[in-house]
Amino acid sequence: MQLILLVVGKTDSKHIEELMQHYAARLKHYLPFELKVIPDLKRGRLGEAQQCVEEGRELLRQVQPGDRLWLFDERGDQLTSRTFTQRIEQVMISGERRLILAIGGPYGFSEEVYARAQGLVGLSKMTFSHQMVRLFALEQLYRAQTILRGEPYHHD
Repeated sequence: MQLILLVVGKTDSKHIEELMQHYAARLKHYLPFELKVIPDLKRGRLGEAQQCVEEGRELLRQVQPGDRLWLFDERGDQLTSRTFTQRIEQVMISGERRLILAIGGPYGFSEEVYARAQGLVGLSKMTFSHQMVRLFALEQLYRAQTILRGEPYHHD
């Protein structure tokens, strides 16, 4: 199975970008992984709702029929690392070719994206910057792979 983290807009912080690349490289040792960035829309030229719709169209262009799409969303299920791992494992066992996890832009996801998604995953009830969410998501995806293989990265 291929794992894809799909994000809107580039990461501005070089420190966060370095850490993201660190976890992305580690993930690639376990399974095919790709970090895809949808370019930012220029703020101010569109209203919030329209920007959300346009970003949603770009995001959905990356999703193929048969892909499993999960959204990192503040309304998503609050999972432990083990439960998150179990859900990823279920997708792997199902034989699906691609699992896409998406992090939206500053205004979230459009209704079309929510309609296409098969799951919502919440990282915390706290609010984090989109850049931090990317790093946390990558770390959890890496942690899930180590848990699946019984490696000593995870401690209960």
